[in-house]
Amino acid sequence: MEKHKPYGVYERFFKRPIDILCALLALTVFCWLYLIVAILVRVKLGSPVIFKQARPGKDEKIFNLYKFRTMTEERDEKGNLLPDDVRLTKFGRFLRKTSLDELPEAINILKGDMSVVGPRPLLVEYLDRYSDEQKRRHEVRPGLSGYAQVHGRNTVSWEEKFKMDVYYVDNITFWGDVKIIFDTVLKAFIKQEGINSKTSSTMEAFMGTKDEKVLTQK
Repeated sequence: MEKHKPYGVYERFFKRPIDILCALLALTVFCWLYLIVAILVRVKLGSPVIFKQARPGKDEKIFNLYKFRTMTEERDEKGNLLPDDVRLTKFGRFLRKTSLDELPEAINILKGDMSVVGPRPLLVEYLDRYSDEQKRRHEVRPGLSGYAQVHGRNTVSWEEKFKMDVYYVDNITFWGDVKIIFDTVLKAFIKQEGINSKTSSTMEAFMGTKDEKVLTQK
């Protein structure tokens, strides 16, 4: 398995301080927006307002990801949660389309769990399903947005996403990150593209890549 290329000047000395500055600015300048969204989530979806879930970060270190909740806690007669499509309300879909549900991740960025830009942090249970090449996405901090998110998001396959994640790992630059941030704002608030997968309101679970040709294809 190939390893992450030597850190460049931007990645080594400037990326983390810029992350901290961006997170502090977001929490300070948009504190009113955090408050409004929190109130609306409490009224429309109930408590808890913040959704917390364990995710793997850099070097597969587990951390708690924070987001505004977008689903109800509706369950069937046996106590099992109903499917995502049922629990995802119109308001929840709005939060996802505008990426407002991601706002609390500024806390994760301040803590050092995440970066502004990087591969999105996925579920812990996926760790055993990655190929060696796909695992390379964990060589850097996960991001609030990433290269894959502005090149298809939930409309491309998992394999395509992971290839883009690894591409980002090997090609981190300041101007590359700036372009990803610009494209994220453009897609989230103007075009609102790639929110849903081709067959579901949320992305289907990653069950592993079975096709060896897909695993080895560059």
